[in-house]
Amino acid sequence: MTSGLANLISVAKGECPADLVLSNARVVNVFNGEVEVGNVAIYGGMIAGIGDYREAGQIIDLEGRYLAPGLINGHTHIESSMLDIDQYARVVVARGTLAVITDLHELTNVCGIGAIRYILNSARRLPLELFLTAPSCVPATRFETSGACLEADELKRILGWKGVIGLGEMMNFPGVIGGDSSILKKINMAKGKIIDGHAPSVRDKDLAAYIAAGIYSDHESVSLEEAGEKLKRGMHIMIREGSSEKNLEALLPLVTDKTYKRCLFVVDDRSCADLLRDGDMDAVVRKAIKLGLEPVQAIQLATLNAAEYFGLGRLGAIAPGYIANLIVVDDLSEFNIGMAFYHGKLVAEEGKALFEAGRYMGKKPVNMVNIKPFDIGALKLAAGKEAEPVIEVVPGQIITKKRVVKKKIRDGVVVPDTENDILKLVVVERHRASGNIGIGTVKGFGLKRGALVSSVAHDSHNIIAVGTDDGDIYTGIQEVERLQGGLVVVGGGKVLASLALPIGGLLSDQPLEDVVAQLEKLESLAAELGSRLPSPFATLSFLALPVIPELRLTDLGLVDVNQFKLIE
Repeated sequence: MTSGLANLISVAKGECPADLVLSNARVVNVFNGEVEVGNVAIYGGMIAGIGDYREAGQIIDLEGRYLAPGLINGHTHIESSMLDIDQYARVVVARGTLAVITDLHELTNVCGIGAIRYILNSARRLPLELFLTAPSCVPATRFETSGACLEADELKRILGWKGVIGLGEMMNFPGVIGGDSSILKKINMAKGKIIDGHAPSVRDKDLAAYIAAGIYSDHESVSLEEAGEKLKRGMHIMIREGSSEKNLEALLPLVTDKTYKRCLFVVDDRSCADLLRDGDMDAVVRKAIKLGLEPVQAIQLATLNAAEYFGLGRLGAIAPGYIANLIVVDDLSEFNIGMAFYHGKLVAEEGKALFEAGRYMGKKPVNMVNIKPFDIGALKLAAGKEAEPVIEVVPGQIITKKRVVKKKIRDGVVVPDTENDILKLVVVERHRASGNIGIGTVKGFGLKRGALVSSVAHDSHNIIAVGTDDGDIYTGIQEVERLQGGLVVVGGGKVLASLALPIGGLLSDQPLEDVVAQLEKLESLAAELGSRLPSPFATLSFLALPVIPELRLTDLGLVDVNQFKLIE
């Protein structure tokens, strides 16, 4: 180790040749916001210096192209890609994302601590820095049934693991604000580490209470006013642009020369199709530039700002002693990734990963769908009051609206009303065979016939279905059980297409391209059935998440998130 450091110093002084010199580069300096011309010397996976370096075992002439730090995704759930970790790395590394911060709480809610070990151990063989924040909310609330429960002693153990940099997003914001002793115990355990936030629509004194607990980041703002208040009160604002959550355009005016150091870009949840077709963090940077943000500043929000907030020393910049995670782009305004270097090794070029995938460490968590048998009659929704709550989808967001509307009733039961776009929504518990079935209604999908069914339903990931017909919903649930997890489109009583997700009921074990092709077929069929949503399965997956306002459905029933209680 000492000799390696001595050699790095010698290379920096120009006394010894580097392993690699990237010559004729336009180097993006995220410290001063400038672009400088020079050669970058790399030794032992580290940057030795920028300047007139000419001797190396290998020289790559960048011919005036831009050299920037590897992108850092400051908040993401890799499970939302529906890809196993090697296939996820294939697509994001090729797009220039060389470090991610994740809490893996989706898999953990299903499979427990073993799922975390599986992902972390498998990721060690990949050219991707994976930093874990210990999942703080397993389960997220008491209003749902999860497959696992992380007790305080397990959480404390995880916080002590190498590479665990903090406590994952504290979604139980009512518990924090209300001083719940179990929640505060978790926060105290993470003292001295970053505590990631999740505070949708939390304002004024409630916001002060949440921040006072030591939570200094948030990725849930959807309005400029909300984000501005959080920033003013000391939070770092994670500007999110995912598949279902698109907040970049609304929040970008927050970024000024006075505030940009307190802002960073994240994706939160991004589908495999969006990753392959549009990109990951590079897509966020590209869109921000097109919306008018100065390119170097946009890169700062996707590199150095995340590294400094999370304390990731030696990442996020091009400077002596920093890890040589680098990307090459031809044009800053277009921001298409030409090359990616991980620890000084070329790992992707022209959108293609150059490393081997498919190496796993440990047993994959499979066979995780366990449903108590039921018949189709269990899907009936008895009519109550003439007007009752309906979940209304908000396009481009994961928040929903609580609407009270008159429902269509036939023979004493509520039936789908396709003319008014009020469809049946069902959540079936799939971890403990409890027999719990939550039934409600939803507006905004636009289906005219058929059903969409999925085992991806944040955060407890029970089976969720939306449809125009109980028979199609029932057929889809049975198919998801047969697949032991997956997405299914049903029409006319028949399964029209499916995507198997056998790993925890959340991830595919197939190559990236195959998963994307199957997902796009499902989305195309959903459109043929009448869906107006660009990512209907992504939207469906959030309708069971009882930590995002205003109304959700879990296996225990309808949840009024603003009041944080089940609706009788």
